[in-house]
Amino acid sequence: MAYELVHKETFHNMLLKIPIEYIKQILQKIEILRDDPRPYGDLKKKLHGYNSDLYRLRSGKFRVIYTFGQGWVALLGVDDRKDVYKDGRLVAELPNFDPAAVPEVVELLTPRKQTVWTPCKDHKTVTPSSDYLPYRLDDSLLARLRVPETFVSTLKACHTLDDLLAADVPDSVRDRIFDVVFDPNYDHVLQTPSFVTGDVDDLLRYVEGELLGFLLKLDPSQEKYVNWAINASGPTLLKGGPGTGKSTVALYRTRSLINALRAQGITHPRILFTTYTNALATFSRQLLERLLGNDVECVTIRTADSLVREIVRSVGVEPQIGDSQDLRVPLREAIKTAVFDDNPVKRRAQVQSIARLNLDYLLEELTTVIEARGFTRLAEYLAAPRSGRRIGLNTTQRTAEWRVYESFDTACQHHRIHTWQSIRALAEAIVVDGSGKSSICDGFDGIIIDEAQDLDPTVLSMLVELCRASNRLFVTADANQAIYGSGFRWQDIHSTLRFTGRVGILRINHRSTREIGEAARSYLLEGVMDGETVGQQGDYVKSGPLPIVRPVTHVDDETQMLARFLPAATKDARFGIGACAVLVPTKKAGEAIANRLRDSGIEAAYMSSRELDLKHKAVKVITLKSAKGLEFPVVAIAGLLDGPVPGARHGMTPEEAVEANERERRTIYVGMTRAMHALLVVIPANHPSPLLTGFDERYWNTGSKEGRSSDAS
Repeated sequence: MAYELVHKETFHNMLLKIPIEYIKQILQKIEILRDDPRPYGDLKKKLHGYNSDLYRLRSGKFRVIYTFGQGWVALLGVDDRKDVYKDGRLVAELPNFDPAAVPEVVELLTPRKQTVWTPCKDHKTVTPSSDYLPYRLDDSLLARLRVPETFVSTLKACHTLDDLLAADVPDSVRDRIFDVVFDPNYDHVLQTPSFVTGDVDDLLRYVEGELLGFLLKLDPSQEKYVNWAINASGPTLLKGGPGTGKSTVALYRTRSLINALRAQGITHPRILFTTYTNALATFSRQLLERLLGNDVECVTIRTADSLVREIVRSVGVEPQIGDSQDLRVPLREAIKTAVFDDNPVKRRAQVQSIARLNLDYLLEELTTVIEARGFTRLAEYLAAPRSGRRIGLNTTQRTAEWRVYESFDTACQHHRIHTWQSIRALAEAIVVDGSGKSSICDGFDGIIIDEAQDLDPTVLSMLVELCRASNRLFVTADANQAIYGSGFRWQDIHSTLRFTGRVGILRINHRSTREIGEAARSYLLEGVMDGETVGQQGDYVKSGPLPIVRPVTHVDDETQMLARFLPAATKDARFGIGACAVLVPTKKAGEAIANRLRDSGIEAAYMSSRELDLKHKAVKVITLKSAKGLEFPVVAIAGLLDGPVPGARHGMTPEEAVEANERERRTIYVGMTRAMHALLVVIPANHPSPLLTGFDERYWNTGSKEGRSSDAS
């Protein structure tokens, strides 16, 4: 049988260093692997020195490092024979020692006296005495590596590892340099994404500069859902935990949807790709441009709320969205003017039930339950489940809240103020009755809804109405990541959302290490949604050090800790400082942390979701909710000392506090699962909030007692 060829980025980067006169011979030899990659004489040998099964292919004085499995061969690296074996770890014969004795990953940033961490030396064998780059970065080498002229002088000035890490160059360029001047750690290389090699001539085209890059290879479990049920009779739902690739599959599904529609004679299909946050929409746009090329013109990439605004504006409504403080005014008026039951006993019970509720909790009930679900009659509200709400409400209490809602709606109109939920419900109604004058209301041939669990039911219903055929609707979701809304059931939203026989589940985490994924899962266990369980994440591709949690007593301690952690973790992961993200609860906390980091000599910038620039060379400081759908090699969660604990409000009942804690716990969980390689969580010392508990020492590096006291000092 013919084996499929895939390769790692390290391989095609190392190939750039090989003199062009040797490339064709190497590529011809690689074709042998397509027929049979198994060891054979001196041509193909099994290697030793790593935990993984590695092999080498001989091509003159060069060696191609590869591995293989059922039906596939992965090309990992290529180098001169003398360089392949020079560090002594990789050998072509059985070693005279136990390979299991080779040191594994050293725990990242282990606590020690007067300091917080020491960097892990897993990826590169670099010590202070051998910190110089093993090769000069001269014009010839940089030209072969296709480094843009803009960065040549900067790189030629780099003589040490620290110089290279600090250089103001794109991470893609820095990675290329690392791959060719340092000896790869092939256990680490195996954990990186694979690319589709296709014809080996494409590798030659890449070396010659004709081909700019390769498509990311989906694993079989992901690839299955790219075309799965694309010609079915109804919509398709893809579920999965963080890092399982739901959004990546959604991107590829967009291409498949375009091809399927063209096959049906729709030459210029109109596709909508939508999600919740501006940051995720921006990121998706960049990826779709690379994946689709000119066909990206067929795709409208928008946040759901940007569509909502455009639709309501098309009928002359200019949304004036009030925040919780603004909405307290009409809410207080509504409580005073609400028309309760004529029966004195019932009226007294209804008034008392409203008085017992915290004002913010009452506002949430009116907006995230009644308005977000599009209820227009009391009977609908009385019959509806209130998934995600901890305080149970009987018929008398629900009736009281409905009467307040009726007055609240009138008061908001009087003050000319809107809630987001009311505007979303209005947009849905406009789409249903066909009165909208925006081109959006003309509908789409196909719609991709990414991260649907964060959208209000009215918005999901609106998007269903905009899709011209229900079988062209593809939805991704994960209930454990829901941040913004209370829970819902698909069947409560729209009659079209029946996924029977068309629900797929992704279980392999490709983003985070096993240690980060399981630590985040253990933290979430105390705050799951009603009707949901936090089961096993499935399998993980990567492994690494335990994530770290540290308590501090002052913002200066937090700043010092971040200033130590971020450079150490990026050095360990072979990234520049721009690979770091600090996730914070609020804009105010983010701006303060960015300022303090800059004062400490760490380049950092606070970015809103609209301003997010993933290519910026500074630490990205963003809110936890803006980080949804993104990923960063190094993540720190901080800013919890710069204000009240998220979700905490004065005068909350115990039930309200539990519900708020569950909601904010999911938000922090999502932040944790943005981390790929290293994670730090900084919490206030001696804080009683249950939100800041649940860091099980089996999954978290909590530090020794000595380390903990020195951290907080």
